[in-house]
Amino acid sequence: MNRRDFAKALAFAGTIGSGLWPVARSTGAPLTGTRAGVIVDPVHMQQLQQSFLDLRFGMFIHLNMATFEEREWGDPLLSPKLFDPKHLDTDQWARAATSANMGYACLTTKHHDGFCLWPTKTGSANVMQSSYPHDVVRRYVDSFRKAGLKVCLYFSILDLRQDIRARTVTPEKIALIKAQLTELLTGYGPLTALILDGWNASWSRISYAELPYREIYDLVKSLQPNCLVTDHNAGSYPGTALYYTDIKQYEQHAGQKIPADSPVPSQSGTTLQSDWFWKKAYPTSELASAKTIVDDWLVPFNENHCNLILNVAPNRDGRFDDNAVARLAEIGSLWKNTGPAPKVGRAVLITTPDLAAGKPAWASASDEAVGPDLAFDDDYRSYWLADKGKTDGWIEIRSEQPVSFNTISIVEPIHADGYGDTSRITRYKVEMERDGGWVEIASGGTPAPYQFHEIGRVTAKRVRLTVFGRQPGVTELGLYDEPR
Repeated sequence: MNRRDFAKALAFAGTIGSGLWPVARSTGAPLTGTRAGVIVDPVHMQQLQQSFLDLRFGMFIHLNMATFEEREWGDPLLSPKLFDPKHLDTDQWARAATSANMGYACLTTKHHDGFCLWPTKTGSANVMQSSYPHDVVRRYVDSFRKAGLKVCLYFSILDLRQDIRARTVTPEKIALIKAQLTELLTGYGPLTALILDGWNASWSRISYAELPYREIYDLVKSLQPNCLVTDHNAGSYPGTALYYTDIKQYEQHAGQKIPADSPVPSQSGTTLQSDWFWKKAYPTSELASAKTIVDDWLVPFNENHCNLILNVAPNRDGRFDDNAVARLAEIGSLWKNTGPAPKVGRAVLITTPDLAAGKPAWASASDEAVGPDLAFDDDYRSYWLADKGKTDGWIEIRSEQPVSFNTISIVEPIHADGYGDTSRITRYKVEMERDGGWVEIASGGTPAPYQFHEIGRVTAKRVRLTVFGRQPGVTELGLYDEPR
């Protein structure tokens, strides 16, 4: 991409999220207005998700500044000259992935310290300032495509070199992120998925309010409609629902486990070696066994609508150690992709802010110290609980200005501390106030832990959820205005 093309791409990226993007109208109930956002066809999305699951097994490749520092996060104060994989061999990576019968791979184009593995024109530290002035992303995508493997890219939103972290985000920094993503999405051919990290996590604390998720999502979908967007946010959104991600991410290496009978498409990431980035001890270290990888992870995950991505860390020469190469071949001798994965159903995607979060809340009654605000705090670990002995109760939000929405989520705190492992709700209804009375807009019986209703777009100042059952509780009642 030359400077003129980059300037055009940056100008284009700036329109995303500015309200200039055209919106299609629903063919269902009439809309009372429009909102900015790229329309994603749910049938096409389900096909993309299924195709991703059909790949079954992939390779994560963590190579960056941390490779040369004996660390997991690179030091953002160190010189890019430290980066020097002088015998980089991406063809070897691809051969090793093929030997394990993997279907795709994902490279860390930029990790949390902010060093870019491609020659970015944005001014960020990158390979052209290093001791290895070559486009590593280009070599990776070319090698893996030549081997017949699908290509994904990893990108960290957290960027310590550019000081993109909690409570420091500015419009200029958002523009930088968009410009870098535009380079990756326009310069390296079609991507199967973009894996995001360092965003809305307890350890990074960059919220979707501070750095709006939908702006980045719209940019990706406008540039590559077939690219899945997946964010490492399972720590903030536990359970089995697609909040701010097309594919649910479980970082097995961090203790995140896939719930039994998971209904949504997901990916579980772990490591062949002990950590993500290469360490000096790795050539002689014990690796995860092929039997464990296949029998305990890969096969059962695949049966649970999840594929496995296994990290293999290149060494400081830019090659895989001999023991890693041998272990991957051993995996391939034990497992082969026998065909399409079990079919996944259509899942509702949440990509926009929760319009109920933080609104003044009321309830029929509450158990001690668990007021209705806990059902509107955008925290999936807290919950409102009806008063002791009650078999029904309601919670309500009241907004000073009318709120328009077309998607409702109801989350019951099943498995939460003090609540139990089975549903207490036998039925429920959602109503909105209209002309001084209540109008029902959604209802159901015993909900799944995550229950969604897609409705014609409505506008109201007051919305009430009534639940029936044995002292029922609600983790979150969410209202969303999704582009449809």
